[in-house]
Amino acid sequence: MPVVSVKIPQIGEGLQEARLVGVLKQPGDKIKRDEPIYQMETDKAVMDVESPYDGILLEWLAKPDDILAIGADVAKMDVEGEVQEMTVHGAPKSSEASHAPDAPQAASSSRNAVIPPKTRAYAKAKGLTEEQIVQLSANRAKLMPEDIDAFLSGPGKASEKNYTEAPVAPKQRLLASRLVRGNQLVVPGTMSVTMSWNAIEHLRARYKASSDSFKPSAFTMFAFAVAHSLKDFPIFRSTLVGDDTLRTYKHVQLGIAVSLPGDELVLAVIPDADSLSWREFADTARERIDLARSGKDQANESVTISLTNMQSFGLRDAIPVVVPPAVATLFLGAPYNGLVPDSLELQIQRTANMALTFDHRVLNGVGAAEFLNAIKTKVETISTLIDGGLG
Repeated sequence: MPVVSVKIPQIGEGLQEARLVGVLKQPGDKIKRDEPIYQMETDKAVMDVESPYDGILLEWLAKPDDILAIGADVAKMDVEGEVQEMTVHGAPKSSEASHAPDAPQAASSSRNAVIPPKTRAYAKAKGLTEEQIVQLSANRAKLMPEDIDAFLSGPGKASEKNYTEAPVAPKQRLLASRLVRGNQLVVPGTMSVTMSWNAIEHLRARYKASSDSFKPSAFTMFAFAVAHSLKDFPIFRSTLVGDDTLRTYKHVQLGIAVSLPGDELVLAVIPDADSLSWREFADTARERIDLARSGKDQANESVTISLTNMQSFGLRDAIPVVVPPAVATLFLGAPYNGLVPDSLELQIQRTANMALTFDHRVLNGVGAAEFLNAIKTKVETISTLIDGGLG
């Protein structure tokens, strides 16, 4: 039986790379065509990927959390019968190579297959021609950027540098891929509103003073107000499918940005957040945020809105970024002493700002403004929203 490569497929237009989330089969397993064999994550979603062949899995060529270029080899299979090895648009086609030792086309194709896309881009940025790149790849299992540096420094030259280089962390690479994709798709609009923070601080103080071990944070109360506001704004529970279909979910999968050491960022997700009671919401939020802090990114295609909380950093204002398929990101700023609006006398109140960036392809300014004001009303009357809010 012939041995063929299983490649990362081109799922959507414009995708450049994907993360290997996990493997569903082990070497030696007999596999049927169209049977899921691994999971991959793109900027759109986590998905099961099916085998293109009948056969036996021989080996995995990557490990979970590796970031792979579209078209890269991810596994080897011993397949049944004569098959045409899968090809991916824009990726090298190993089946095009001739086995004849003197075939120039075969040599070129074989060399191209060991030049990762990022190495090729790096080499061209350094001024190398395609012919030089191909020559450098000869007799190497894989051409890397340091090989380009060694070539440019020349034989016998010291490669002293006034900088260091290190691989970008996998989570940051995945986030960068999502952000680039978002920049290509989203038409962003941003607006902000000021709200009184007195009611939340008052309720938070009462929880802290109680003998109950349940002591939710001010941010959790804010997030609960957002979740309940989403009941009346289905457009924020929606996502754009293609250019002409709006998919609206029955309940909101509320995302919360969680920072990790090393300035990495992952997403916690509260499932069906708008259907939970106050205590259920607070407990679930704590569990999901703790899970995210352990490194588990919970992002999925049904998350339509995310919250980002910068209160601990003392930031009052920011412009959040939307990462599709989500349609909005809501920023919460640090509380401060502000003036009571529309008062004939000078009065001070605890104040917080929130800023909403939304995808203008899905909704418009009036809908976004109404949503912000609905959240503001719930925040300023939080005790009436939270059942049993200490009386």
